[in-house]
Amino acid sequence: MQLFSIFGNPVSHSRSPLMHNTVFKNMGYEGCYTRTHLLDGEKLKETFFDLKLSGANVTVPHKEAAYAACDEVRGFAQKVGVVNTLINENGKLIGYNTDADGFMFSIEEFKNIKKVLIIGAGGTAKALSMKFLEEGLDVSVLNRSAGRLEFFSSIGCKVFTWDDFKVSEFDLVVNTTSAGLSDNNLPAPKEMIEDILSHTRYAADAIYGKLTPFLQLSQEKKIPFKDGVDMLLGQGVLANELFTNFALKKEDIKEQMQKSFLY
Repeated sequence: MQLFSIFGNPVSHSRSPLMHNTVFKNMGYEGCYTRTHLLDGEKLKETFFDLKLSGANVTVPHKEAAYAACDEVRGFAQKVGVVNTLINENGKLIGYNTDADGFMFSIEEFKNIKKVLIIGAGGTAKALSMKFLEEGLDVSVLNRSAGRLEFFSSIGCKVFTWDDFKVSEFDLVVNTTSAGLSDNNLPAPKEMIEDILSHTRYAADAIYGKLTPFLQLSQEKKIPFKDGVDMLLGQGVLANELFTNFALKKEDIKEQMQKSFLY
């Protein structure tokens, strides 16, 4: 029996165990997936091996710590310095990022996206900004302060703090901050968010399982929006392929994970 987990703080809200365990159970795969509430990201590697895990997912706020913990990082994660999926490969910790492809999967029905605003400057923002740039999109990043914006300007994004931001027209605005996850906060001052939402065609939030204040405002303004469920599903399918070493078909994994949302 292989053991998997998700590391995060908070982590009690995570649907990942239900998603992956539904796949394992219904596909006859010898696996079990749990949650690990991790306060200190620097203890991620030690905890991973102490728990004798075969693989893990990583959520807020440990995705950059997960990158640092890896013995080897592969694929898209190398570009962004952010890891959300870990594999135990012969005693070595191998890191991947399935967030960005998962998000692109989630917004397929949003058409003609050319100009994007990302709110926040953490691990998810890094992954999405790099992916959007790869897709040839015009990307702006808005964060409370300038401290974490250097990475984004270095890869070709326009960057703004709350103090110097001037709203323009966007096709898509994405909240990648944790505002609204365990509180009723907006990711920026209300007047600023209302102004932004008055100048966008679509909105998305990486948070799932609740209508965040950001999405409530989007709904009030009749803007088509997505919460993080489809992104969660997309990244989960890709992570499960890695966990099972591609023993299961992507279509079957997706079908079983979608069933888990009915529970």
